[in-house]
Amino acid sequence: MKTIDFAGTGAQISSLCLGCMYLGTKTDQETSYALLDLYHERGGRFLDTSNNYAFWVNGRRGGDSESLIGRWMKERRNRGEIFLATKVGARPTAPGAGLEAAEGLTAKAIARAVDESLSRLGTDHIDLYYAHIDQRTTPLEETLEALDGLVRQGKVRHLGCSNMATWRIAEARTLSRLKGWAPYRCVQQWHSYLRPRPGTGGIEVPAAGFTFQLNVDDELLDYCKSNKDFTIVAYSPLLLGAYARADRPLPEKFLGADADARLRALESVAKETGRTRNQVVLAWLRQSGPAVVSIVAASTPEQLRENLGSLDLVLSEEQMRTLSEAHG
Repeated sequence: MKTIDFAGTGAQISSLCLGCMYLGTKTDQETSYALLDLYHERGGRFLDTSNNYAFWVNGRRGGDSESLIGRWMKERRNRGEIFLATKVGARPTAPGAGLEAAEGLTAKAIARAVDESLSRLGTDHIDLYYAHIDQRTTPLEETLEALDGLVRQGKVRHLGCSNMATWRIAEARTLSRLKGWAPYRCVQQWHSYLRPRPGTGGIEVPAAGFTFQLNVDDELLDYCKSNKDFTIVAYSPLLLGAYARADRPLPEKFLGADADARLRALESVAKETGRTRNQVVLAWLRQSGPAVVSIVAASTPEQLRENLGSLDLVLSEEQMRTLSEAHG
């Protein structure tokens, strides 16, 4: 698997990231290990998890995915090969609670959470640590200073944000630069080939002061084109299986004439290349400007093999135009 430079830092990351949300919960340990082994055998080294995965499954509280990855790395003795990403901010603080009781991004919450994640992962550092949310009830300066402290302590190598509006990203990075703090190097946002309808934003959690499931928009794409030291990492690029499975309807905010037109273009290019829709979507994201690192998840090795099969697909300029210019 090819690697790319991470946001101008010199760190190398795999061009396709393995999402580990359900490892250890919906996906049992045997299957989880099979997925991790397959990804590793194909040269993949970029793992994405979070301290709250997956608290909503069977009364869990989060941390299961981190714990499983920690066990796998220990048994395979490969921690030094892995670029490991996890997150803080959206883990409920009480059993049975939801995001309204998220831990948040205060300095105290961050300090506690990072040590817990390090323990579950069985490591002394995290390569990429995300603020999982943009909690506006906590001063941005407090959050950024706390995250910078983790970098200075050696517990974290790089910082990222997630579910954050572009103007807030710009504000945060400017503040970090002025203070001499480690900056956000990437944003993890929902992004795919289909575009959400205008005016359909994320899901607000007023009690906790944040919004989640924010999509990449034109403003963010423009920001990244002008800031080469900042990268987009796309979650749910395959829309939860909707491109491939008739029993998985498109998320509501993607429905409409624009989606219909782009699905026709996608089907045309898939037939022309002899590849699946999923593979074409991943190739389009990789070849678009600015370049996007996609997170792919799978519940079976067969699904993961299909996703990895996108890596040798190079779309022609004409095929890229067909896909990019489709609209309704």
